[in-house]
Amino acid sequence: MSAVPRLPRTTTGQPDRTPGRAPDRAADRNADRNVDRNVDRASDRASDRGSGRASDRGSDRGSGRASGRGSDRGSGRASGRASDRGSGRSADLTADRAADRFSRATGDGRREANAATVLRAVLDHGPVARGSIARLSGLSPAAVSRQCVDLLRLGLVRELPERVESGGVGRPQIPVDLHTGEDGGPVAGGVHIGVPWSSFGLLDLRGRLLARRTFPHDGIAPGDLSREVVAGLRAFLAEATGDRHLLGVGAALGGWVDPALGTAVRHDTLGWHHRPLAAELSRGLGGIDVGIDNHARAIAQSEILFGRPAARRSLVHLFIGNVVDAALGIAGVVHQGPGSGAGDVAHLPVPDSTVTCPCGRTGCLEATASNLAVARTAVRRGIVPEADVFLLVDAAAAGDRRADRLLRERARAVGRATALLLDVLNPDLVVVTEHSSLLNPEYLEEIRGAAVDLSHVCKDPERIVGPHAGMAVLPVAGGTIALNPLFRSPLAASGR
Repeated sequence: MSAVPRLPRTTTGQPDRTPGRAPDRAADRNADRNVDRNVDRASDRASDRGSGRASDRGSDRGSGRASGRGSDRGSGRASGRASDRGSGRSADLTADRAADRFSRATGDGRREANAATVLRAVLDHGPVARGSIARLSGLSPAAVSRQCVDLLRLGLVRELPERVESGGVGRPQIPVDLHTGEDGGPVAGGVHIGVPWSSFGLLDLRGRLLARRTFPHDGIAPGDLSREVVAGLRAFLAEATGDRHLLGVGAALGGWVDPALGTAVRHDTLGWHHRPLAAELSRGLGGIDVGIDNHARAIAQSEILFGRPAARRSLVHLFIGNVVDAALGIAGVVHQGPGSGAGDVAHLPVPDSTVTCPCGRTGCLEATASNLAVARTAVRRGIVPEADVFLLVDAAAAGDRRADRLLRERARAVGRATALLLDVLNPDLVVVTEHSSLLNPEYLEEIRGAAVDLSHVCKDPERIVGPHAGMAVLPVAGGTIALNPLFRSPLAASGR
C-alpha cells in the first residue's frame, strides 16, 4: 500500500485542506486528539467558572438572608447551596465528557454508516479519489480517510497508485477501488435451487460472475436434495475459490422463504415446508455464513445493488419460472412483509386468461404462464415430446413457428400481468425475469407491448427491462444475498 503524503500545516496548526491535496491520516488523528484535549480543557474551565459563579451567587444571597436571620446560618446555607450547584455542574460535565468519549469509541452507529457510505461510493464510482468520495457522499475528508483505512485493512478496497492523475492543484491523490476477485480480493458464493437443477456461482465485490456450474437434480428425492446440493456446492467452491477469501454463501429459491429464520417456509414443487435450509447448508459447508431468500427478492436486491440507477428509487421484479413470484423495492430496500411473505403473485388474475388453476379459479398467473404450464401446453399441441420449456425455447430458436407462437402468447400474458402491477404500484422500473425473453429480445418486446397497451399509468415501454445480469441472473442473485449485508454494514459483516 502506498504511503499517504503528510499535508502541510496552516497557521492555526490544523491540516491544510487545500483542494486537490490528499488527506493526511496521521494529521487527522492528531487534530482529533487536539480537539478532544481542547474540549476537555474548555469543559474544566466551564466547570470552574460554574462553581465560582455559584459560590458568588450563593454568598450574596446568603449574606442578604443573614442580615435578617443570622450571618452564620445564612453563610452556611449559601455555601452549601453553592457547593452543591458547583459539584452538580462539574459532575454533569464529567458525565458529558465520558459519554462523548464512549460515543467516539462506539461511533454510535456513525462509523458503520460512514463505512457503508464510502464503500457504496467506491462501488458506484470507483476507481475514485478520496476527495471525490467526500464530495459525492457529503462526508468530511477526515471521515473518508478514516473509513478508507478501515476498508483497506479489511481487504475490501485497494489503492491504485498507477491510476494517479496529476495536473490539478496540490498533490495528486491515489484512487481507491473495490478489491475484486480477479486480483485476489474477497468473493461470495451463490446458489439458486431450482426444480430441474441448481446453479452455482462465484462473485466478486461488483457482483460479476467469476465461475459457474449447473447441478442437475435428476433422480434426487426432495428430502435428499439439500444434502446433495451442499455436496456439489462444496466441491465447486473448493475448486473455484482458490486462495481467495470466501465472505459467505447466499441461496435463492422459489416459494415462501423467511430469511430472518433461514427457513424455506413453503416450496410446494420441491415438497419443502418449514425446512431450516440455511442451517443445513451452513453445516454442510463447514460452518460458513449462509443466507437464504426468495429468488424474486434476491434478484430485486441484485438490481438495486448492481443494476440500473432507477432500481434504487423503486422497482417491481416479476419472476416467471416453474414458480411465479414478485418483489417490490422502494428507496433501495426490498419489502419483506410480515413473516417475509410478500411477493406471492401466483394467483394474480391475468386478463383474458381462461386457464383453470388447481386453486379452482381460472386465469391465475402461475397456471397461465409458468414454465411448467407452458411446457405442458407445448406437449398437448405436439410441439415438444416432453414437458420441458427449454425444449420449447430451442424449438422456437430453430424456426418452429408453433413454438414461437406459444412463447409469444406467454409473453403477452406476462405483459398483461405486468400492466396490473404497474397500475397498482407505478414503480420507476419493472424487471422481468423470463427465460425466452433473456435469449430473444423479441419476446421482451411482446411483454412491453401488452403491458403498455393495458396499463393506465405507463406508456413508456423502456420502463420494462430484463435483469442486468442476463443469463447469469440466478447465481448472481444467490451471491447477492451474501454480498448485500457487506455493503450495508461492512465493518460488522467483515468481522463475522
